[in-house]
Amino acid sequence: MSIRVSAVICTYNRASYLKKAIESLVHQSLPKEQYEIIVVDNGSTDNTKSVVEEFIQFDNLRYIHQPIMGLSQARNSGWQNAQGEYIAYMDDDAIACTEWLDRIVAAFDTVQPQPASVGGKVTPIWEVERPAWLPKQNEDALALVDWGAKPIFSVEKPPHLVGCNVAYRRQILQECGGFSTSLGRKGTNLLSNDENIVRSYIRKHNLGIYYDPEIYVQHCIPAERLTKRWFYRRAFWQGISNEILQYVESGQGRSNWRHFFRTIPSVMWSVSELAIWMACAIVPGKEGDWFEIKYALCYWLGRVRGQSLIVLGQIKG
Repeated sequence: MSIRVSAVICTYNRASYLKKAIESLVHQSLPKEQYEIIVVDNGSTDNTKSVVEEFIQFDNLRYIHQPIMGLSQARNSGWQNAQGEYIAYMDDDAIACTEWLDRIVAAFDTVQPQPASVGGKVTPIWEVERPAWLPKQNEDALALVDWGAKPIFSVEKPPHLVGCNVAYRRQILQECGGFSTSLGRKGTNLLSNDENIVRSYIRKHNLGIYYDPEIYVQHCIPAERLTKRWFYRRAFWQGISNEILQYVESGQGRSNWRHFFRTIPSVMWSVSELAIWMACAIVPGKEGDWFEIKYALCYWLGRVRGQSLIVLGQIKG
């Protein structure tokens, strides 16, 4: 029987989490001859490879070393080496439910019209108590997803899925060229938006995205991600990511300066918003306001930084 789905885990120096992630995929309800597990090691310096070798008895598990740094590089290596007609991505610090792959395949096979992408809920495993200062609306920075208890299928307003729990038809990744290497994590930075290029292709071609809360994974949230300092850094990199995404989507084939002048209104808006948030930051307010003010300030600083990287030619279109 042919392989229906390839489960891809991209990893970088997270051997302590990786073992649980692989274990959750080894014990799937989908018959083992219908899926494979691909672990893409993005240049880890810890014992990642030896952790993978602990599962050598599982015939459909493969280890790929991708030395070029970047999550998008690793994700592209995953689907390009996969045998399945569907490619399912899960983070190395996540744990899939037992029916994860079974439900992904069923969604692709039964939902009509056939979706281009399928995914589901991401629930947290808090390694320390959730901070009281963290607003609910900022949990998306932790790649948590919950669009409700009912499945959603949409072409015009598709639900947002995250790389921690998302699957694509292999054909879609081939057609759009995969993930942009100008976006996505590289080492320890927090660059993101790499899935958005594929999402934009899906939306442009009027293809659907399907969310099912029963296709769920648990996501470990370590203590170091539950500090205000981490969130401010995450907001800064999100600002950079959004500017680069806009450039990659609309600036291909353009000179950096041409793109800059074309986006002058956006730049002026970024600078004005930055000025507003800087003013807010020095005006006394309620204690609960400070996190939101600083978070927004870091985001707009990131937008300005992203524009400067583009103009200086440090980002490829």
